[in-house]
Amino acid sequence: MKKYIYGALIASLALSSSCKKGFLDQVPNDRLTLEETFTNRATAEKFLNNVYSWIPDEFGQRSPANDRNAGMWTGGSDEAEFVWGFVQTNSMNIGNWDANSDFVNNYWNNFYRGIRSASFFMANIDKVTQDITPQLITQYKAEARALRAMYYFYLVRLYGPVVLIGDNVIEPDAPAEAIRLPRSSFDECINYITTELEAAAAVLPVTASNDANYGRITKGMALAYRAQAFLLAASPLYNGNPDLASLRNKNGKQLISQTADAAKWKRASDAYKAFITQFVPGTYSLYRKNNAEGAFDPYLSCRDVFLDNFNNEIIMSRIESSLGSRQYEMTPYHAGKNSESKGSGGLGATQNQVNAFFTANGRKIDDPLSAYVSTGFTDYKAPGSPIATSTYNQWVNREPRFYVNITYHNSVWLNRNNGDIITEFNNNGNSGKATGGNDYTVTGYVVRKAMGLGKWDVGNRPVILYRLANVYLDYAEALNESTPGDPDILRYLNLIRERAGIPQYGSADLPAPSGQDAVRQAIRDERRVELAFENVRFFDTRRWKIAEQTDNGPVYGLNIARNLPEFLTVVPFETRVFTKRHYLFPIPSKDVNSDDLMVQNPGW
Repeated sequence: MKKYIYGALIASLALSSSCKKGFLDQVPNDRLTLEETFTNRATAEKFLNNVYSWIPDEFGQRSPANDRNAGMWTGGSDEAEFVWGFVQTNSMNIGNWDANSDFVNNYWNNFYRGIRSASFFMANIDKVTQDITPQLITQYKAEARALRAMYYFYLVRLYGPVVLIGDNVIEPDAPAEAIRLPRSSFDECINYITTELEAAAAVLPVTASNDANYGRITKGMALAYRAQAFLLAASPLYNGNPDLASLRNKNGKQLISQTADAAKWKRASDAYKAFITQFVPGTYSLYRKNNAEGAFDPYLSCRDVFLDNFNNEIIMSRIESSLGSRQYEMTPYHAGKNSESKGSGGLGATQNQVNAFFTANGRKIDDPLSAYVSTGFTDYKAPGSPIATSTYNQWVNREPRFYVNITYHNSVWLNRNNGDIITEFNNNGNSGKATGGNDYTVTGYVVRKAMGLGKWDVGNRPVILYRLANVYLDYAEALNESTPGDPDILRYLNLIRERAGIPQYGSADLPAPSGQDAVRQAIRDERRVELAFENVRFFDTRRWKIAEQTDNGPVYGLNIARNLPEFLTVVPFETRVFTKRHYLFPIPSKDVNSDDLMVQNPGW
């Protein structure tokens, strides 16, 4: 089932703006254009497609917060690092950003642009009378309503409490008093988002009616975002966080509740349970793939969920993506090889993330029973590899997801159209620092997840934004906080592990974690592995309030300026800066300065 998101930018429906109204400058001020737009179905649908265009293109993170809303989440977490200094993520990692930074302004403006466009569409679509049914108008309104709520979700995830505009359409020539708006409380924002998504879901179809409608918002997409909003609200960052006690409007209104409410976790777990009951397995299911002999293959299952474009694990994705750019970052330099296998390797996975993957027996590498070996080499044929290579023992007998996610020294490259290519990351290797010029990995590893099997310069493959594995892990987390000991916690955690081909908790090979704290850590460990490089870790560490530990201080990789054996020495490649103020993005300075009711986030 195709569930991708339209990414078309409709240039003919440009939304011009006034430069004096900050985040409200997204109001179309050409009324004649609006009147013409909503005279027939074709132009109205183009306007709706433009509302869709603000869905993030997460494959384009070298240029974050541009008009495609690409994130900063992979290189901005403890998972990875870009080699190029111009990538804004690198400035964020060392604390070199503030309320005037481009990306701070752009996310704010872009998502409000999507919100404004959705509201205009909803306010005007009833004017269309040509070649359209009342039922289709109702569905299109629901799509715009869901998108508007999703854009608010993206905003609160970054900035915390924001300004809720609702259905109000502020005219371009409105007096200044009309745009003096305070921030709503975080709970008010979440209540608005979840109520709007629930209302939209009541109207939206479960699946597309035909191929021409693949990509439109469905009931499952809306309800999945509703559950995510509840999870965010229940998390420690927003649920009774004294560090944000000073975040108040100028009239004294508290914007972050200072009382932890366990019922918020119950609300989240109930939303996920309802989603699973309604949609699994009829609409969504965990992706599974057999090998050539017909046996279930964990490696292929975990790899190809990202390569099989329209599989039923995908809940939401965007079809128009910067796939070629991301694959260029994931393809090592490979000096002397042809262009289809010669990339940059510029997105390096950290040693921190490499160490997070389990061993083949499902244990963490510091577990005495993990069978992890820290020295020496073995001739090893990794999952998915056609041949054995001399492999550092730290990378031998790791779980299948390690080989899906990480390209390491002496591994075999995925594209075999021109024979087997062995990737070498040591200084003078075919993809090393001395060889690649400006194109090399700063960590000694390269991110591999979602990399195709052919040439890197391709397009037309969606970037997955949310999938069923994430639902299962979200549900397990919320349930452990609301109802510790519920058997569904390990059940859904183990469904992820079983698909990954590693022992399940409570089996003969692996004891179940004992107690809420141990289960919480097991869930977090599983999330870090299963959802690696999927734009989840950045937000997890923040909503859990652990980023001061995970994203502050030295971050590690291999000694890329040396050849073997010194290359294998783990060294810090960067000292990152994360303080309490970084848990929330600042509100852009121009909006705080132009709206005297707008308060800034603490520390900025």
